[in-house]
Amino acid sequence: MSMLICGRFGPHCERYVQQALRKHSLQQSRNIVSKSHALLKAPSSSQSPILLISERGLWRFYHAYKNRSSRHLLSSRGHLLVPSNRHNIVTWTRITKALIRPRNIIITGLVGTGAVISQKIQAVKQQLPDLEWMKEYMPESEAVKNLMKSIQSATSKLSLPEKGFISSHLPKVKDAAVVEGIKSWWEENAGRNSAAVLSEGGRVLYAISQDTDQKGTTHKNTVPLLGFGRSGATATSSKKNPEKERLEQVQDEMIQIQIRYQKEIDRLIKENKDLRKSLMLKEPKSGRKRTMRKSLIDMYSDVLDELERYDSSYNTQDNLPRVVVVGDQSSGKTSVLEMIVQARIFPRGSGEMMTRSPVKVTLSEGPYHIASFKDSSREFDLTKESDLAALRKEVELRMKASVGDGETVSQESISMTVKGPGLQRMVLVDLPGIISTETSVMAPETKNNIRKMVRGHMENPNAIILCIQDGALDAERSNVTDLVSQMDPTGKRTIFVLTKVDLAESNLYNPDRIKSILEGRLFPMKALGYFAVVTGRGNQNDSIQEIKNYEENFFRNSKLFKDGVLKPTQMGTQSMSMAVSELFWKMVRETVEQQADAFKATRFNLETEWKNTFPRQRELDREELFEKAKGDILDEIINLGQLTPKEWEEAFYNKLWERASSYFFESIYLPAAQTENSGIFNTTVDIKLKQWADNMLPKKCVEVGWDTLHDEFIKIVEKDKKNKGHDEIFDQLKLAVIEASKNKHQWDSKAEDSLRVIQVNTLEDRSVTDKQQWDAAVKFMEETVKGRLHQTQDKLKELTGPGKWEQWTHWKSKTQDHRNRGATKGELEKILSAEKDHKSNLATDELTTVRRNLQTSGIEVTNDFIRETWYHVYRQFFLTKALGQCQECRKGFYYYQKGFTDSGLECNDVVLFWRLQRMLQITSNALRQQVVNNEARRLERIIKEVLDEFGEDQDTLAKLLTGPRVQLAEELKKVRQIQEKLEEFIQALNKEK
Repeated sequence: MSMLICGRFGPHCERYVQQALRKHSLQQSRNIVSKSHALLKAPSSSQSPILLISERGLWRFYHAYKNRSSRHLLSSRGHLLVPSNRHNIVTWTRITKALIRPRNIIITGLVGTGAVISQKIQAVKQQLPDLEWMKEYMPESEAVKNLMKSIQSATSKLSLPEKGFISSHLPKVKDAAVVEGIKSWWEENAGRNSAAVLSEGGRVLYAISQDTDQKGTTHKNTVPLLGFGRSGATATSSKKNPEKERLEQVQDEMIQIQIRYQKEIDRLIKENKDLRKSLMLKEPKSGRKRTMRKSLIDMYSDVLDELERYDSSYNTQDNLPRVVVVGDQSSGKTSVLEMIVQARIFPRGSGEMMTRSPVKVTLSEGPYHIASFKDSSREFDLTKESDLAALRKEVELRMKASVGDGETVSQESISMTVKGPGLQRMVLVDLPGIISTETSVMAPETKNNIRKMVRGHMENPNAIILCIQDGALDAERSNVTDLVSQMDPTGKRTIFVLTKVDLAESNLYNPDRIKSILEGRLFPMKALGYFAVVTGRGNQNDSIQEIKNYEENFFRNSKLFKDGVLKPTQMGTQSMSMAVSELFWKMVRETVEQQADAFKATRFNLETEWKNTFPRQRELDREELFEKAKGDILDEIINLGQLTPKEWEEAFYNKLWERASSYFFESIYLPAAQTENSGIFNTTVDIKLKQWADNMLPKKCVEVGWDTLHDEFIKIVEKDKKNKGHDEIFDQLKLAVIEASKNKHQWDSKAEDSLRVIQVNTLEDRSVTDKQQWDAAVKFMEETVKGRLHQTQDKLKELTGPGKWEQWTHWKSKTQDHRNRGATKGELEKILSAEKDHKSNLATDELTTVRRNLQTSGIEVTNDFIRETWYHVYRQFFLTKALGQCQECRKGFYYYQKGFTDSGLECNDVVLFWRLQRMLQITSNALRQQVVNNEARRLERIIKEVLDEFGEDQDTLAKLLTGPRVQLAEELKKVRQIQEKLEEFIQALNKEK
């Protein structure tokens, strides 16, 4: 009703209302409505609606009174019908005045203004840059051809109407003001060129398109293209080739539009970078540094790193998406990656293989443009050329280090993270380029190894294949396209990138071949998208910004684009990187939950196996087992301090005598004992003891101390094995720790000098102070001589063979050599029995006598055979004599105090053994002090260092802590870590959605 009163018919309605009020008394009897009325009455109700129908619209009102029938207000001719009740007329009059009040008009205007503003906001949003805008504005190549044909046919068939066409065809308008208003509106909106339509000489271009409906009927549609043409000379000149000029104009306009949008995108990206950078670097008012939450792509990269280290017998494969960059050698793979990364971070070379191992690059957003390796804390500033050069050098060194001897490429991945404002978030893997021929400097099977590596990365059904093809080379020389077509025959996860398009154009390459490549008709492979990029102009020193400017200028002036070979949606690394990122995240969202479910099932299987196999043991992985073993080893090294001083000294004493007895007996005692008198004996002993103490003895004692310390530690470790709760899984680790600590443990260098002084002073003392020391020396000498005598007797028994009793009881017999030894021994013993003080050497005439006596018995022996037998026979004779003298000296302490004068008793050898025994006791005490004060602590520190080194070396731990229990626990731990990281990533991904 508001439109009826306030619209263009408002004055008429008001006039009719006034007339109805004046004639109210004369028309009260008019209560029946004729059928010609245009208004229909609805059924009566508490609030009965009244429908008002006119030529311009429909209005609905609700009656204000109950149980009153609605009435028709207007007739079919537009006359107002006055109701029978005057009160109703007054009511409608008030409603009309209320609706035309200024405040209601203002409110209605505000509502309309709000609607207009909302529409403007939506229009501004739609004008923001988007990937889809180019598809809407740029026609397909086939559509352009059809358009040109339509233009040609339209220009020949169509022409503008003659003068007076509009005035003759417009409906008759009586009001002249209306006609003038239409003309003025047309001139204001159509401009100078459209005025020709109203006059003469103008032309308009129409495109005739044919559409076929479902019934097979063809319809021709005439659609205006750009507007009205120019008149006069301009129209005459356009007749030469108007379609070509118009197409060039369209292309130029599209290029300008693309440039404007790209500049707008760059401006918005730059503003976004600056804003995000300021937000990331802004500190809160509390003064504490802002803790940056881990980005989504970094979380995803951590999951991929865990999956790379995961090797399971359950075959839970890594099927998470990543962008795999493949291509022939020198096709521009690395350059494409650098354009995506926006920094030249890879080693450069001309014609030689630079990528020797996979490089996984994780792109994420950050306030600064930096790069870092996963296993290093160093950050490289990508805005500084010095850091870029250092980064390229580091990548090259890591590649060479990963390649084994005799190899050219390596399967070991190099993980790198690149952060920066505005980077497209994704994970890319750069692989070595596929080669056709192995050169002489390459290892055998390099070609096959590269193909196997590339094939292994593309076998992942969710890996996005970024296929790089050199546009400057013949398509028939491509190797990568065949391999990609085998791995992804449907092209559902492949994006094709044609590089070096500038070289292809400069070399007058066939445009139709480039067009067929970008349309997917030349190569056997299929792809989701095809892109043409320019990643450089041949200068390795160009910056990324210079390359981007060169690429933009090339595509702006490219003949390939102007000829319709290249489409705007297919040009540039920016479009390509955005498409790759969009596809990457699309596949991540589609597959990550499936991967999480697969690892959840694997975890359940492993936990069930653990419960069934090791029901009563804790689930400890390799690191937890190592920590437990580390605590046990440190407790055992501390137990060294629990040994008493007596136990230490006894251990040192026994070990010292074990090492020094042979030298002392053979080199000092025996030569001195064979001298003629006691004076020469003492002189010889003093000289030899002094030489021994100055040179050999201190060093030997340090070695004894080192060995004893480690032996005692090993005894403690071995003793722990007998405990009930001993776990055999630690034995190999403990032995390795003991051996490593032995190699690293070095005794204090000053200890040798201090021992030398102590030992020289001790050995020079020959005064036995009491009877107890004398008896101890006699006992020591007796035990030593007896031990040597038993060794000599056993050796003689071995040389002469078994005796008669042993022959009968053990069924043994003598050989001819045994008989010869026995006969020789008998002849030599005759010589010693005849001369009690015989020297240690056998004279020549004695050798002759023995040999002749043996010849008489029919035994032939040599002089060397006799001398060898003599050594053991005389040694047995001498030791037996020394043992008897030792027993005589048991009561010789009194004569020793008197100087053995007029006693006939020689006990100088007892004094020698006392000096040796005392030296051993004092040395053992000194070694014990060194161990307790220094060496035990040094050994504990060394063992801690060894344990720390083992803990950091996972390969060593895998060798030392092994077994089914460790492997199962380790695998279960990895599966749990992967599942937790996947769930955390999925949760963050859903929040971002």
